[in-house]
This record gives sequence, structure tokens and C-alpha cells, in this order.
Amino acid sequence: MRTLFKGGSVASAHGVRRADLLVEGEKVVSLGRGLKAEAERIIDVTGCVLFPGFIDAHTHFDLEVAGTVTADGFTSGSRAALRGGTTTIIDFACPNKGESLASGLGRWREKAGGRTFCDYGFHMTIDDWNEHIRQELSEMFFQGISSFKLYMTYPAMRLEDRDLYWALKELKALGGICGVHCENAGVIDGMIAEKKAAGELSPASHPQTRPPYLEAEAVSRLLRIAQAAEAPVIIVHLTNGEALDEVIKARKRGQTVYVETCPQYLTLDESLYYQENFSDAARYVCAPPLRAKKEQDILWKALRRGDIQTVSTDHCAFTLEQKNLGLEDFTKIPGGLPGVETRGELMWSCGVARRKISVAQMCRLLSENPARLYGLFPRKGILQPGSDADIVVYDPSGGHVIRAEDCVSAAGYSPYEGFASDGGIRQVWLRGKLAVESGSVLDSVPCGKYMARGKCSL
Repeated sequence: MRTLFKGGSVASAHGVRRADLLVEGEKVVSLGRGLKAEAERIIDVTGCVLFPGFIDAHTHFDLEVAGTVTADGFTSGSRAALRGGTTTIIDFACPNKGESLASGLGRWREKAGGRTFCDYGFHMTIDDWNEHIRQELSEMFFQGISSFKLYMTYPAMRLEDRDLYWALKELKALGGICGVHCENAGVIDGMIAEKKAAGELSPASHPQTRPPYLEAEAVSRLLRIAQAAEAPVIIVHLTNGEALDEVIKARKRGQTVYVETCPQYLTLDESLYYQENFSDAARYVCAPPLRAKKEQDILWKALRRGDIQTVSTDHCAFTLEQKNLGLEDFTKIPGGLPGVETRGELMWSCGVARRKISVAQMCRLLSENPARLYGLFPRKGILQPGSDADIVVYDPSGGHVIRAEDCVSAAGYSPYEGFASDGGIRQVWLRGKLAVESGSVLDSVPCGKYMARGKCSL
């Protein structure tokens, strides 16, 4: 089956050009102005921008946390991702404390296999460091896992500085790369204890016990550890200017540091935690928390300058009923927000349409950079001959209002309820097959493939 997309503009990390796009089977065959190739299907995309399928390199589907399980498993979560233009997700395989990496990977492959609507891969979480874990790393690469996750917070997952150092050194030697959640766990625990002693148990205490300077401190400490290990690192879900300053300092020292931020930090702010109604405030609890509104402009400028390389969602969805677990204690509110379904439209509406970033920069942040960073390029992340025909047809005239009732995520609410978008996603194609049209996911049977990944090329 040959499909010809006519009349649109094709986005890349380098710009946007008027071009027709020819797809045969699962692959892009050619692109250029006025293509005359014969095709069984001709799709009129006049006025639309064709993006390479978006890649979300930070999702948490079917994750046990805070005494419950995320509302979105791989089925509902990947349907939501696909509806939002994300054709590939990279989730986190999480061994339980004391388990082998192989056990964790096996469990996550079972969770995702045959249940995922978009293509998928895994990062491997390392929550312990010992000789057995070290010896397992080579097998992870053989299984197509080239990126890993370390935590500087959360008691069940946190590594001490010594183990961070050893893990980074070993991954550097193997050619892997590591993303790190940076917050100062010890001081946060101390601040939480003080709030509890004072009886201040509402969601308002959440941002007060996880201030931006403790994120910045952890970023600084991690980067000095990475300097000692001579290893590249990724700072995941960075939220504020102080933390970004530490990254810039490290780069000036000659270190390789990549940065990810998320739509919630670009569009929402900490005032939401101070709403009187518990549910209205608790639904926004995530870690790191939403920050002061002034930080949004800092992050947008960093995106425009190229100081931040990717925008993922950290999609970790819970229902409002699950959020109620923390009604009497803010530390028991499951942390995380739904986001895979709205990322593309938010980045266009709040970024491109408001001239904070260009179309090319949006393509770089959502498609090409994550593909390069996580070893998927050029199969993913670009529309060129030989690449997978993962295509997002974005219609700048297709604006609509985001409403939870229209979403397919199992969270049951949207953090962006009532947001009026500039344009919208008309179609999503996964490997040459129409998967989403006018907001409806067409397939009833998941057809996502596992993506074995290579090394970073960013």
C-alpha cells in the first residue's frame, strides 16, 4: 500500500518545508514538492504540518506506588499517548528492591507485551548497586536497553553518592547513559517532619517541603559526581532556573549534560496547591512540584536556546479517588499527573503559536532529540526515506477545548481542563497505518512493537 500526503509542510529539526510525502508499507519512501508518484491513497494535508511521530521518553504505566497502582496501564496509557501524537513511549522497568534487573525487565515486558497501542521501549531503573547488578548490565544492552534511571530521592529507590559514582562509571564504560531524579531526600524528609509536627497536612505543604533550591543542590551534587566519574548524564524533569544554572556551569567545565523538562512545568504553577478544595489542589501533586510562574519563562527561553534538549511528560496518572488517599496527610497523595494525551497540542499552543519556540524546535524537542538521545534515530524521530512512517498531521486551524470527557486516559481528569488549543492533531499514523483520526483511536487491538535501542547519538 502506497500513501501520498499532498499539500502539506514537513517539519524537521532544521526547519519546515513545503513537501509531499510518499509512504510505502511501514516506511517513508520519498518527499519533495509536487511528487507525481502513483499511490493507492492520496491524503490531502493542505495547510497542515507533518511532524515525525512524537517520542515520550518518560512515562510510568502500570506502576505500583504509594500503596496503589497508576490509573493507566499500558493499554489505556498507550492509547492516550497515540491520541496525543506520541507514536513511541519509553517506560521504566522497575525491579523491586533486592531483585535482579532481569526480573524487573521480564515483568515489564509481560505488562506491555500485546497491550500497547504505540511502539515502546524501556529504561532500566537501578535502585540498588552490587556486583550482581553490575554484571547484569551487559545483558540489558543485549536486550536493547541502553538508558538507565537513578534516584536521589524516595527511600525505596535512592542510591547513595558512592553507588551513584560507581553506577555512572560502569555505564560510561559500557556506552550507556543515565537519567537522574534530582532532589535532596534528607532535607526534604526533615522539612516534611516539621510540617507534620505543626499539623500542616494540606497539599500546600507539598511545594514548601520540596523547594527549587533543593532540586538545584541535588543537580549540582550529581554533576560533580558525574564529573568524577567522567560520565554523561540526563537531568530528568528539570523545573527551575537555579537547577538549570548548575547545568550550564557543568557544561562550561566540559561536561556532557542533557536536560528534560515537562509540559506541566511550562504551563502550570504552584498557586494551584493553595486552592481551598482538597481535590482541586491534590490533583496537581507531583515530584518535583510545580514551581513559581516566573520559572516558566526561564524554561521556555532555555528551550529556545537549546539548553534543554527534550520535553517528555512524566505521565504518572492517578484518579481523583486515588489522590484522596492523602486527604489527612499530603505525603500520602500519590504523586504524578496525566500528560501523554495533551503534550503536542500544549507545545504548539503555548510554544509555537506564541512564538516562544519555532516549529523546528518543537520537532527537535518532541521527535528528533529523544530519538537521538535514546538510540532510536534514524528509524524514529525524522521523516526521511527509510524511516518509520510515524506521522503526526497537525492542523493549525483545528483548535478545540481540552476536556477530560474527551480523553482516553483512565485518570478521569485533565490538569489542562478548559484549555483552548491553537490547532489540533488531525491524524496520527503509526508505521504507515492510520491510527488516530479526529481524536478517535481507530484500532481496537494493540499493535505496538518493542523497540530495541542503540546508543546515544545526540
